[in-house]
Amino acid sequence: MQRIQGGKHAKMLDIQSTPDTRSVPLQKVGVKNVKYPIQVLDKSRKTQNTTGTVNLFVNLPHNFKGTHMSRFIEVFHKHHNDISMNNFLEMLEEIRAKLDAERAFGRITFPYFIEKSAPVTKSAGLMEYQCSYEGEVKVSSEQLEVSNLKGEVSPSLQPASQSSATPSAGSSPQRPRSAIPSERKQVEKSISRFFISIKVPIATLCPCSKAISEYGAHNQRGFVKVKVLYSKFFWIEDVIEMIERCASTPLYSVLKRQDEKFVTEHAYDNPRFVEDVVREVYLGLKKMDFKWFTVEAETEESIHFHNAYACAEFNTEF
Repeated sequence: MQRIQGGKHAKMLDIQSTPDTRSVPLQKVGVKNVKYPIQVLDKSRKTQNTTGTVNLFVNLPHNFKGTHMSRFIEVFHKHHNDISMNNFLEMLEEIRAKLDAERAFGRITFPYFIEKSAPVTKSAGLMEYQCSYEGEVKVSSEQLEVSNLKGEVSPSLQPASQSSATPSAGSSPQRPRSAIPSERKQVEKSISRFFISIKVPIATLCPCSKAISEYGAHNQRGFVKVKVLYSKFFWIEDVIEMIERCASTPLYSVLKRQDEKFVTEHAYDNPRFVEDVVREVYLGLKKMDFKWFTVEAETEESIHFHNAYACAEFNTEF
């Protein structure tokens, strides 16, 4: 790296902060696919240690050559032992401020483990669920016009329909505007959004196959993926349990013979198309009072050479 003249302790040039003359702003610059140990909240054990795959970005104005990549990791390292829902946006705001950016983005994907007992023998094992936190913080500046001392609107804020100098016939003459100028104030607004995604493995049994077959019915393994807009705290476990109830049967990591009999019969008594699963999960998320969410279900059909897929979105926010 180049150095400014001045000896052993001379200041190093900050190449990233030098001007760029190509006039091309960048929507996202940063670090991607960083593997890092993290700690998240756990309903039964308070906290859980896992490994996250981390993407962190900020926007870069057209006149800056580059960003300081090491600062992303520097800030993230301070927070990696408390990657909670409430803390995530605070971390992004710190990144945005440290890099002097208008916007900051982050996504952390991690395996989340829950100990689950078999339905009959209660044999325990761990189930893995893929989760992710994804958020954005941004600051936008607005210029607000402040009315003058007499409480009259500044000429610059008059609607076009009232700005004509000649009143129409029969209309009342306009009240003269004050000569005292209005003030313009720069106001910064902070905007943030935070999403949580959860992917749950499930099994479904085909209602059509059950209805037309003299015995048996084809079944398959698949997954449900939900993405919700965060507005108040919730436990990941509660969403997972609700989703598993909407399938023909949940999956288990340990099943003895008695458990396997129970699970196959339970699935046979609860046939589901992917359309059924999505609709049931949709209603479950509405009962949990989420303001925006998407639901996807996909199964690898056991006797058809295709996957079955369905999705739905609920929106009261955007």
